[in-house]
Amino acid sequence: MTSSVAPRRRTLPAVLAAGLLAAAALLVPALPAAAHDELVSTDPPADAVLTALPAQITLSFSADVLTDPGATVIEVTDAAGTSLAAGAPRVSGADVTQELGGTASGTVTVKWRVVSSDGHPIDGDFAFSVPAASPTPSATPTATASASTPATATAAPNPATDATAVPADEASAPSPLPWILLAVALVIVAGVLIYVFASRTGRNAADGGTTER
Repeated sequence: MTSSVAPRRRTLPAVLAAGLLAAAALLVPALPAAAHDELVSTDPPADAVLTALPAQITLSFSADVLTDPGATVIEVTDAAGTSLAAGAPRVSGADVTQELGGTASGTVTVKWRVVSSDGHPIDGDFAFSVPAASPTPSATPTATASASTPATATAAPNPATDATAVPADEASAPSPLPWILLAVALVIVAGVLIYVFASRTGRNAADGGTTER
C-alpha cells in the first residue's frame, strides 16, 4: 500500500511543474512585445491652426529610420486632395523633412510611412489647417512707402509662432495585467508545491513510525 502511494507523490510535483510551464506559455504571448519605433512629434503639431502653409514639415521619431529607397513616403494634400509635397522627403537620423509648395486653405492632411530601425514598417497620419489660401512663405519682405513716412518692410508670416500647438498623440503605456497574472500563477504553484512536499515529509515520518512498530 505504501509503495504504490509513494510514486504518485513523486509524480505530483512533476505534474504541477508542467502545469506552471503551460500557464507561462499561455501568458507570455500576451505580454507586450518589444515596442517598435514611434512618431514622437511633428512640426507643425497635429491639429495646429496656421496663418500660412509652412515651407516644410518635419516628423521626429523615437529612433533612426531606415534610408532605403522607397522606405520613406510622405503625402501632403489639401482639402481638395491636391498634393502639396515638393520633391522627395529627406531623412536625417530620426527626423524626416518634407518640403511643401503651392497654396492651401482648409485642412491639410499628412500621411506618412517609414521603416523603423528594427526593419518593421510603421505608418500614420495627422492634420493641421490653414484658414485662408496663402502661398508658401517667401524670404522676400514686401515694402510699402508713402510720401510722409519712410518705407517699411512687412515680413512674411511665421507659421512657427502663429501655430496653436497641440501635442501629438502619446502611445499608451503597455498594460501590466499579464505580468500580474503570471506572478499570481507562480505564487499559487509555489504554495501548492510547498504544501505537497510538507505533506509528503509528514507522511513519510508517520510511515516510518508504523514500520518500527
